[in-house]
Amino acid sequence: MDFIKNMDWGKANRMSKLFRADGKCFYLPIDHGYFLGPTRNLEDPAKTIAPLTQYTDALFVTRGVLRSAIDPVTMPLPVILRVSGGASVIGDLTDEQITTATDDIVRINATAVGVSIFIGSEHETQTVGNLAKLVNELEPLGIPVMAVTAVGKELEKRDARFLALAGRIFAEMGASVVKTYWCENFEKVVEGCPVPVVIAGGPKTETIREVFDFVHDGMERGAAGLNLGRNVWQNEHPPAVARALEAIIHEGATPAEADEMYNTIKNEQPLPVA
Repeated sequence: MDFIKNMDWGKANRMSKLFRADGKCFYLPIDHGYFLGPTRNLEDPAKTIAPLTQYTDALFVTRGVLRSAIDPVTMPLPVILRVSGGASVIGDLTDEQITTATDDIVRINATAVGVSIFIGSEHETQTVGNLAKLVNELEPLGIPVMAVTAVGKELEKRDARFLALAGRIFAEMGASVVKTYWCENFEKVVEGCPVPVVIAGGPKTETIREVFDFVHDGMERGAAGLNLGRNVWQNEHPPAVARALEAIIHEGATPAEADEMYNTIKNEQPLPVA
């Protein structure tokens, strides 16, 4: 993992927990309620993640759900703490602020934090400032910051030119990892960003095979990994999806091989009882 070579010991140690020895990662986000409210299959977060942690490398979560629903003793994954918010799906999603104080980040023992930035929005300067403030406060403590490319409700922004612009700005501000959407010509996003780029999601899909297709394409074009939630835990067979994605990310499986693995595992497992 060349990207940790010039980091202080503490930050390098934390970053090494977020990536496997192959330099790749699969993060499981369950932070959706911070702007969506109640979310299908996240009613009981601990139950949702229990069969998935063996396939994933970190949990992206808010402090409220972490404290109320996740056992600090048995939790096997490092925590990336969601620390921005303040807007809901019925308002202006771009109007986010930092929601979590530095001493609470330390108290929770977060391995890293995540913050959304809305390039090109009315609140661009405010959200880029949120990122800069977090880097200023957390870099001396050795805590990495993951910058999340956010577009609010303007999904048409998700093209290579826009995503490359956003990713480079985040790296320039000091982000240690950039989470961004998959797009056509994804290598242009990766090549312009000097820190690891993690895929946040992609186009609207009708089948799980389409998810495997865009994740594999992104990995082939230089992504360091994946941060994917609803396509995993809102599927009828979450462990099968998670295992197949793990195979793409860490074992170099093709979409066809991942799809075969998914179907084999789902046919072996009963549907969860509602």
